[in-house]
Amino acid sequence: MITKPKGTYDIYGDTAKYYNYINDTFKTVCEYYNYEYIRTPIFEESELFHRTVGQTSDIVSKETYDFKDRGNRCLTLRPEGTAGVVRSFIENKMYGDVNQPKKFYYSGTMYRYERPQAGRYRELSQIGVEVLGCASPLIDAEVISLAYRLLEEMGIDNITVKINTLGNNFSRENYRSALVHYLEPHIHELCEDCKKRFTTNPLRILDCKVDKDSDIIKNIPSILDYLDQESKTRFDQVLEYLTYLDVDYEVDSNLVRGLDYYNHTVFELVADVDQLGNASTLCGGGRYNGLVANLGGQDTPGIGFACGIDRLIMVLQELNKDKDITSSLDVYVMAISEEEKLTAIRLVQDLRWCEIKTEMDTLNRGLKAQFKQADRLKARLLVLLNSKDLQKGLITVKDNLTKEETKVDEDEILDYIISNL
Repeated sequence: MITKPKGTYDIYGDTAKYYNYINDTFKTVCEYYNYEYIRTPIFEESELFHRTVGQTSDIVSKETYDFKDRGNRCLTLRPEGTAGVVRSFIENKMYGDVNQPKKFYYSGTMYRYERPQAGRYRELSQIGVEVLGCASPLIDAEVISLAYRLLEEMGIDNITVKINTLGNNFSRENYRSALVHYLEPHIHELCEDCKKRFTTNPLRILDCKVDKDSDIIKNIPSILDYLDQESKTRFDQVLEYLTYLDVDYEVDSNLVRGLDYYNHTVFELVADVDQLGNASTLCGGGRYNGLVANLGGQDTPGIGFACGIDRLIMVLQELNKDKDITSSLDVYVMAISEEEKLTAIRLVQDLRWCEIKTEMDTLNRGLKAQFKQADRLKARLLVLLNSKDLQKGLITVKDNLTKEETKVDEDEILDYIISNL
C-alpha cells in the first residue's frame, strides 16, 4: 500500500470543515480591512528564499526542499509566503499602482523539512497578510489588530500580543555589538546552534528553544536599551495605537522572530490555552523595510504576518468549537419507491437551488436505515415521500426538533420548508 510521505496529511471529514471555516473567516475579516487576495507559485527560484529568508536562518540552513528540474534550474518549494508576494510586487510593477499601499492576503501550503510534531508538519498550511508601500506605525497597528480580531472572530479568547522592536539598522548594529560582547565569555555554555549563530547572526540566539531558560539568556541585554530616538518614538507610537484599538499587548524584549529580513516591529499572538503548552503561539510577523530593495525593487517598506492553519485547527478542537463549525443538514428527503424517488430528485434539486443544504438516499436503504442516516447527518427537517400522499398532492414534513409532522400541499412545499428553517 502506498502511504503519504512523513510530515504530510490528508484533509477530510471534520478536519476539512475546520480548514474551510478558518479560510472563510480569514477571507471575510481581510476583506473588511480592504485586503485583496493574492496567489503565488508553490515553487520559486531557490535564490528568492535564500536571499530573503537569509542564509543564517534555520529555514534555509536546514529546512528548505531544494531541487533541480529537467532544465537544471535550481528551485525551492516555498517555506513561507512573504518572499513570493514581494517578488510578485516587483515583477508586476505594483509599486506603480495609484492605489497604495498594496494590501494582500493569501492562503496556501508551505514546505519545511523539520521534525513533525503536534501542529507542525513538513507540508504546512498557512494564512497570512502583507502590506507593501507604507512605513506608518498606523499600518503596524492595523496588521496586528487584523490578526487579533481574526482569532477573536473564531472564538479564541485570552489572546495576548507579544511585541518587540529590532529598531532601525543603526540601533540593530549597536545592539549586535553589545550582544556579542555579553555572550562571548559564555558562548561555550550554550547549544551547538547558538555557537554557530554567534558568528553568523547573534540576534537569533534570543530565539533559542534549547537554552531559553538558562540564566545566560534570561540576563541578556535588552534591545530596548540600545534604540535610537527615532526607533524608540516609532515603537511608542505603535503601542499607543494598539491601546486605542483595544489590543492587549506585552512587550517582550527577547522576541526576534526566526527570519533574517525583519526590522522595527516584530510580534507574536499567543493564546492562553493550558492544553497547548509550548504550542500556544498562533501567529507571528513583523516589518521588513529592506526586503523589496534587496530583491532588486524600489526601496519599499513592508509588514505582514502568518498563521499556521494546522495549529489553529488544534486550538479550535481543544476549545470544543465544533458546534460552530461542523454544520448540520437542513433537509433530508426520504423515498422508497421509484415514483417517490422521481419526486425526491426534483425536490432535492429545487431545495439546493434555493441554497438549502439537502440530501437524499442513493444507496437503496430501507426506511429505517434512512431515518438513522438523517440522524447521523443531524437533519433539521425530514421530508417523507409516500406514494398514497403524492397521489393526493401532499408531502409530509417532520420537524426533527419538535418531532411534529405536517402534511403540506406539494405546490407549497418549497415555501413551507424555507419558512420553517
